[in-house]
Amino acid sequence: MAGLEGMEQPRGDGRATAARWSPAVEDEHGLKALEEYGDPAHAEVILPSRPESAAIARRLAQVVVLREWRLGPRTTEDAVLLVSELVGNAVRHTGARVFGLRMRRPRGRIRVELRDPSRGLPCLMPVQEMDLSGRGLFLVDKLSDRWGVDLLPRGKTTWFELRVAER
Repeated sequence: MAGLEGMEQPRGDGRATAARWSPAVEDEHGLKALEEYGDPAHAEVILPSRPESAAIARRLAQVVVLREWRLGPRTTEDAVLLVSELVGNAVRHTGARVFGLRMRRPRGRIRVELRDPSRGLPCLMPVQEMDLSGRGLFLVDKLSDRWGVDLLPRGKTTWFELRVAER
């Protein structure tokens, strides 16, 4: 069941069991997403503006950062979390039907870009410890090395960068 890793799943007898997560299963989901939507490291991938697109973007980011670029688990975890936050913001706040995901690997860093047709700027809000929502850009601000927004003639690109060691 896509997007439900780590959650309890109903069994055939009505009792709930923990979903079985494994790197191999997640890798398989990532490769399926890559096959279905394309590789955001080679060209912009168009995703529908639906909540489940966050899981698709996470899987694409994991495949690109871990498998294609062969970067470590820490960089992969940060990239996967932050791409999920950008996608969540785009789904909740832009009113767009689709958005574009692109991942680049300039020397010494990775850059993840999310393009949408809204010219409304994201707003970094103060976050309190007990807040249940509104942490997306806060996380992007804290975990990325740089982030920003580029206004386009029609819409914007919200992006973040993570520094990585060159081999």
